[in-house]
Amino acid sequence: MERPAQPEPFLRGCAFGPAPDVPYPRAAIEPPGDRLPADTLAVASLPVGVRFEWVGDAESVVVDYETREDDLGYRGDGAGRTFALYRGTERVDEQPARLGRHRVELAGGAGEGPRILYLPEGMKPRVHRLVGVGGSLLPAPPQPRWLCYGDSIAEGWIANGPSGAWPAIVGREQSLDVVNLGYAGAARGEIVSAEQLAALSADVISVAHGTNCWSRTPHSVALFTSGLEAFLALLRQGHPRTPIVAISPIVRPDAEAAPNALGATLAELRGGFEAVVRERIEQGDDRLTLVEGAPLVAADQLPDGIHPGDAGHRALASALGPIVARVAGRL
Repeated sequence: MERPAQPEPFLRGCAFGPAPDVPYPRAAIEPPGDRLPADTLAVASLPVGVRFEWVGDAESVVVDYETREDDLGYRGDGAGRTFALYRGTERVDEQPARLGRHRVELAGGAGEGPRILYLPEGMKPRVHRLVGVGGSLLPAPPQPRWLCYGDSIAEGWIANGPSGAWPAIVGREQSLDVVNLGYAGAARGEIVSAEQLAALSADVISVAHGTNCWSRTPHSVALFTSGLEAFLALLRQGHPRTPIVAISPIVRPDAEAAPNALGATLAELRGGFEAVVRERIEQGDDRLTLVEGAPLVAADQLPDGIHPGDAGHRALASALGPIVARVAGRL
């Protein structure tokens, strides 16, 4: 299956080719990508962080699109039911999406800066065509590519929409082409994911996971740390000198001191994560940066006790954006 040709030059945040019924996959989901766990494959079919970017003097844009899903599941409307258009860091228009094949027009906003069109991700959209009204649309210049690996926190749960996820905010503010590889309910440092990231081109990579290794698939500290060591080693095979930012798990009040089925608390898993990264840095990996996750988000910024709300995502973006930009050579 191929993606529609006309909007392809405007496509950003998508590092993989299309698969059957999945125009914008976030992992290689056909063989050999089918070695990924089923939960990872399922969320990788959602176009999280995928967007279209352009410059030009068009007064508005008409989006010819098709959506396939109206039940957004646990994440609800935060998974995306609208098209949101930004000019640089400013949102200039937002319009609802409908199920099926339709068109929608969004005002482009006056002034300089690229236009960024965020999608109704949870509705599994496909964009067939972008049409400029009252002027031209030209593909935005390329930006440094940032591979952002993580779990539901990177995917954007529970921001009020796709553009509010912390990687999306950082991408806008720091002029980075973020590829969101946040896999909700999954992202346990699987070897296949490391292999896939190692095979992609990148100017900077971030790795942030661990909470699902406490709960959904319990890990001991030894299992978690050995998995992280292997994950980082495989990344370095594909990216010997690419900057990597390793972010240990953010706070999760119910898990900090509670042992999981294998006896590990989240605080212990976090400590293991940080120890692995520090050891690699001490051994000479001068392109690896550790960020301690515990202080990044306050407990009262976790509306459900696990995921950041809008204020939490902004806090993550404020803390992590300058670090990612600096190691990528943007600051």
